[in-house]
Amino acid sequence: MQKSAIGILLWCCLFTARVASADGGHQIFEIRNFELEGGDVLPVAKVSYITHGELNTARNNVLLVPSFYGGNHHGYDFLIGEGMALDSSRYFIVATDMFQNGLSSSPSNTPPPFNGPNFPTIAIRDNIEAGYRLLTEELGVSSIVAVLGFSMGAQQAFQWAVSYPDFMQNAIGWCGSAVEHPHGVMRLESFKSAIMADAAYNGGNYTEQPRVGLAAAGTHWSAWGTSQEWYRNRHFELLGLDTLEQVNTYYQNAFSRWDANDYIWLATTWQQNNVGDTPGFNGDYEAALGSIKARVLYMPCETDLYFHIDALRHEAQFIPDAQFTVIPTLWGHFAGGGSSPEDAVFINRTILDFLEQ
Repeated sequence: MQKSAIGILLWCCLFTARVASADGGHQIFEIRNFELEGGDVLPVAKVSYITHGELNTARNNVLLVPSFYGGNHHGYDFLIGEGMALDSSRYFIVATDMFQNGLSSSPSNTPPPFNGPNFPTIAIRDNIEAGYRLLTEELGVSSIVAVLGFSMGAQQAFQWAVSYPDFMQNAIGWCGSAVEHPHGVMRLESFKSAIMADAAYNGGNYTEQPRVGLAAAGTHWSAWGTSQEWYRNRHFELLGLDTLEQVNTYYQNAFSRWDANDYIWLATTWQQNNVGDTPGFNGDYEAALGSIKARVLYMPCETDLYFHIDALRHEAQFIPDAQFTVIPTLWGHFAGGGSSPEDAVFINRTILDFLEQ
């Protein structure tokens, strides 16, 4: 694949929400008086989504793909199509947008009293509850073939399997975890701090985006998104970038495309992720994972700096029926978004084979 094409793949993997907000293709499902896990009630919770394919007569050919951090309902397009893992000629694919991604209810698009920094804290389980209502109330679905996701989409896939163990046959998560472990919490805190340190952020009450803080956040991400080996082998040249200064600018420009509060609030949801916090498990994530009834494909990235492979291997051992398959790549976390053609082929084939078993 040519350098320009790889660059486009990585850009789409990184930050697609603002581009998609104007595409007109997504739909909005509204939930009145939606009670959040933390106790707040959104007068109108909006869930953005898009569908591919046709729902069959039995309404049992559904694949659910929830969005990831920095992404939206287009984030899985590299897996969608006839003969692909997400075969739209066979499955009815529902791609949803997480709260706080700028399309579903977010700090940036919610009216008072929950606008901007007044937006409530959202749990992963709030996304699952909203998605469940979308599927059952709006689309008339009572079960699904699989829930699949990358990064925060994987977090949602594992939470789906714990919250609604009889609702899906399969749960597939790659480059993501069922628990955000302490190191990840601190990494995300440093990312949030980079934005909030900009005086223009003003506690979230800004009139213009805090550009300096967003640029600093982009620099933070540039060191974490791929891997040490990716840099050592100068794979950034595949993006058409010749120097580290160009790499830094690339990421800084990418991070200018989202709203600052949306970034921070969604990162907080990521930090708090823990399937053990599901009601009935008292924080015990091992027991929560042990309750999963679905077949699980747990697919870490070999060089992921966000979700370390050892932590994911530790989690997978508690899932009764789990296939643990490693993505062999130097592209780190961003491999999961199909950033390189080889990784896109590997992910597609592994999911396809798993669903055919």
